[in-house]
Amino acid sequence: MTEQTLRIQGMTCAACQIHVQHALEAVPGVTSASVNLMAHTAQVTTASPLDTTTLITAVRNSGYNASLPTPAGDAHATHDHDNMETPHLGLRTLLALLAGALAMLLSMPLMMSSATSTDPLLRALANLLAPLIPMALMDLPAQPIRWVLCALALATMLFAAPEIYTAAWQAARHRTTNMNTTVALGTLAAFASSFVATIAPTTFTRHGLASDVYYEAVIFILAFLLAGRWLEARARARATSALRGFAQLESSDARLLTLPQDRMPQVPPLGPGNEAAIDYSSLPETLLPLSAIEPNDLIRVLPGDRIPLDGLILHGRSSIDESMLTGEPLPITRSIGDKVSGGTLNLDGPLVLRATAVGATSTLAQMQRLLEQAQSSRAPMQRLADRASAIFVPTVLALAALTFTIWSIAENTNGHHEGFTRALSIAIAVLIIACPCAMGLAVPAAITVSLGRAAQSGLLIKGGEALERLATVDTIALDKTGTLTEGRPQIAAFVLAPNATVPAETLLAYAAAAERLSTHPLAQAVVAYYESSVISTEAQRRGETPVFRSAGHEPSPTIEDLVTLPGTGLTATIAGHKLALGNAALLTTTPPLELLAPPALTNATPLYLLIENVPQAVFFATDELRPTAPSAIAQLNALHVHPVLLTGDIAASATPIAQAAGITNPQDIQSHLLPAEKLAAIRALQTAGHSVAMVGDGINDAAALARANAGLAMASGSDLAREAGDILLLHHDLRLIPLSIQIARRTTHIMRQNLGWAVVYNLIGIPLAAGVLYPHFHILLSPILASAAMALSSVSVLANSLRLRRLPSAPN
Repeated sequence: MTEQTLRIQGMTCAACQIHVQHALEAVPGVTSASVNLMAHTAQVTTASPLDTTTLITAVRNSGYNASLPTPAGDAHATHDHDNMETPHLGLRTLLALLAGALAMLLSMPLMMSSATSTDPLLRALANLLAPLIPMALMDLPAQPIRWVLCALALATMLFAAPEIYTAAWQAARHRTTNMNTTVALGTLAAFASSFVATIAPTTFTRHGLASDVYYEAVIFILAFLLAGRWLEARARARATSALRGFAQLESSDARLLTLPQDRMPQVPPLGPGNEAAIDYSSLPETLLPLSAIEPNDLIRVLPGDRIPLDGLILHGRSSIDESMLTGEPLPITRSIGDKVSGGTLNLDGPLVLRATAVGATSTLAQMQRLLEQAQSSRAPMQRLADRASAIFVPTVLALAALTFTIWSIAENTNGHHEGFTRALSIAIAVLIIACPCAMGLAVPAAITVSLGRAAQSGLLIKGGEALERLATVDTIALDKTGTLTEGRPQIAAFVLAPNATVPAETLLAYAAAAERLSTHPLAQAVVAYYESSVISTEAQRRGETPVFRSAGHEPSPTIEDLVTLPGTGLTATIAGHKLALGNAALLTTTPPLELLAPPALTNATPLYLLIENVPQAVFFATDELRPTAPSAIAQLNALHVHPVLLTGDIAASATPIAQAAGITNPQDIQSHLLPAEKLAAIRALQTAGHSVAMVGDGINDAAALARANAGLAMASGSDLAREAGDILLLHHDLRLIPLSIQIARRTTHIMRQNLGWAVVYNLIGIPLAAGVLYPHFHILLSPILASAAMALSSVSVLANSLRLRRLPSAPN
């Protein structure tokens, strides 16, 4: 599968969004397309690489325009694109409003002289302002005023809002409709009627009809529409600020260091005491664009600089502000051997880094890409709105035609001869008020804002569907090692079996050699224990690369046939022997008494080392509970989410950790589980009627993460776990778990509010505009009021969504 992103120009409503999506999905080779109305982008998935020109052509053939996205991190380019989408929108809105005010003033003599004006708003304003109008203005002749108003309306249509008519024409050419269709038809009908009344007023008066003109209504309709779009543009910018914030974190250049030719083949050593191996301060540096930097290049980062890329610290020590990337408010001290991420801020010390990931492979770029894809995804609620929006505009056009017909008949039968003025005004109001924008924006606006806020808090949520599923969770299953605990276990003791056939130092070397090929925290603990116990400290002091040596100080044999057993351990062949290292599942019998944990380590996790299926020794590993775990469990209980522990560890290790965290019911603690058993436990909870979330970080958690209604993966965990999870926790504060549920619930609540408002608005607005209240209450909705209501509907949905910005940005 290949994914491509396009920027889309010309979309104004959900109908536009649907047309673009269908156009892209019709391209051969495209498996799916998701169009983001908020960000004006399209995410296209293809079965094989597809020429971007083909996709752009498909969009253009559907009546819209498309282009390649701006380079990541180019905030100015993004801003320029937004300006191109609606050039000088604020100025054009202001000019249209001024033209409307002038048109209203000039219309006063016409409205005061016409007793049959059908626009209640204009009539009310005329009566209110009549005492304030100079008599000189009231004495102006009607015909010159009509021509001046005609010029003002024509100028507004051609210069203030030309894109409305262009978009409506493009849609008509491609046999589609959108919001611009309804506005263009309404204003053109009003202008045409007014123009006929201007050039041939006697045509109306000869039949006893009022020769009313609607120029001021045309101007105000366009002015209110432009004002709504301007407010929408501002709201969109605020809603997508998180995405632009990630782009702005990326530096545009980096300081490249050049090693002397005689040092080029060598890898700069790492570790305490090795700083002086190379005099980094004397190395020449060159300021280059970030695109020119390649992996393994040496980069200098000065205090106050933003770290330009992912790298490994070779020299120096400094405090790093990672708040914009992880949500962690306090700076973290990093030194030689530590990894740093692009986009973070170096505060107080010069650093030399070896580049490990640049461009699209960097952490920052991956986060930005995930956020873009998530904000473009479709929530189940959005699919309902899309289906409604696809048929909405044609339905409204039919309703407007039906309204005009009914009112024309009612006004000109049974002794009435009122003409078509009122029928036209009412049909125009129906066309104008029935805008699908609010319905189209209801769900994506809420998703865009909430995912942005979540990302700033240290949560990457993979789309609206994940949000909706997370909001329904009532049970949450947690892994132990690396999730509830720090994930940095230490070997507290190494016990040799009395009947061991291999020396202790050789066993340690074998175990370390095998575990070095694993990323599991317990494997790293075994390696660290071996290094601290066996490796020569003198060699470290000299800066030599550590070499595993057995008791005879010979290099350890090559590891062959290594097999990782998720949830159990590993097996391998070493020095001609079959080695196994892991938990008690590897044992064929009960562990001998000599290999049971000492009294002080009854809560430790045992790792049994077997040679030819014979237990030779056991490691006892201890791990600390994360400080935020008790608070996170308490918050989950307050949210009525039931926490349970699912772990592959033994009960003696799992129970104390669970109880310390706040999971006290023994039935909620399931230990010694293999990956398949974790999966079965999730299924059992779901079968019992629970909506289950799973939190984990290891390979053995991947299946359970994928099976759960919502999977939350620690970003520091395995690649498989991160891929299987729906939500990534970017740092280790477990309070992010209840925060993610709060965000999901609040977002779905706002989405329902938005959809409810959009539906109620149309259910009330369209009948009101059609004049259902007129027979009994003599209430008609002015086209100007319809235009204002239309603009207000979209702005209100966006404003309601922006309330999600007030969600906590990080756990307290």
